[in-house]
Amino acid sequence: MTTMMDVARRAGVSVATVSHVLNETRPVRPDTRAAVLGAIEELGYTHNTLARSLVTSRTRSIGLAVSAISNPYFTEILQGVEAGALEAGYSLLIADPHDDPHHERKVVQLLHERRVDGMIVAPSAEPAEMVDYLARREVPTVFLDRLVGDAYDQVCAESTGPVRQLVEHLADLGHTRIGLVAGLPGLSTTTERVQGYREGLRARGLPFAPELLAGGNSEAEGAQDATRHLLAAPEPPTALITANNAMTIGALRALGALGLQVPRDIALACFDDFSWADLFTPRLTAIAQPSKDIGAAAVRLLLERLQEPDRPARTVRLPCAFVHRTSCGCAEPVPAAPPAAQERNRTP
Repeated sequence: MTTMMDVARRAGVSVATVSHVLNETRPVRPDTRAAVLGAIEELGYTHNTLARSLVTSRTRSIGLAVSAISNPYFTEILQGVEAGALEAGYSLLIADPHDDPHHERKVVQLLHERRVDGMIVAPSAEPAEMVDYLARREVPTVFLDRLVGDAYDQVCAESTGPVRQLVEHLADLGHTRIGLVAGLPGLSTTTERVQGYREGLRARGLPFAPELLAGGNSEAEGAQDATRHLLAAPEPPTALITANNAMTIGALRALGALGLQVPRDIALACFDDFSWADLFTPRLTAIAQPSKDIGAAAVRLLLERLQEPDRPARTVRLPCAFVHRTSCGCAEPVPAAPPAAQERNRTP
């Protein structure tokens, strides 16, 4: 088995220098560092990260608590976190709190007991117990997607403006009764998206009608029930906005069960674009969140916190993109002819 001594001999340096390169315990000249890394690669040396953690009190690991299994949106965030952590030389320990406040507290404690250097958490709608645990133990933490207060590092996408944009777009198409299937109460994303909905109505001179707002609890089944409720009203909406991807699926199921076609019978626009949204007929008009960028930004914030424990907390908001397709009732855009075809069609 290759040892640190073998690496030192091949690189022509001391064992202490090899240790400093591996453990990052002291600055090493770039050419010396390159020689050590080259020897490691050539000899196939595997560093004992457990021994390093005993020396540095760091495990170079990050705990990630997101409901990736129950929410496909978080799967893409997880990919961004994983890529950012790997690039920085960190491993991930992942746990799914299932958006359950009590389970969330247990999951965070479990990750902490594994001696992770810090945590990235997508909090539930009632995160007080979990936040208290992390604060009391001064665990470096970044919250993502859902905000818990300005005292913590956080990263999320914009929510209010994009939903307002959806409302304004539907209103500009002539809709005056626009429904919203909102998310789970208590989540900052739910509050902000409802705010965007109301701002969009106000911007187009439309009154807010409480009967056009229904809670879908951020899940498909809840959205299915909410959509049925909205469409059973004496004056049902002619256009519908769903506030996340899971609820879009639920709304589509309800519309299909009622025999309604999109956009012939009702227009549909959704918050959260997803990989198969372009495959629906009609194709779904959606707000696309920068999911992977959110995950990568969370890693950067956490690494900065580990380097500067006393710096002020930061909240990073990333912009979304309006993906204009046809479920809103707009015609399919006609693709431009390639230059060669344009030349052939030109009248002499």
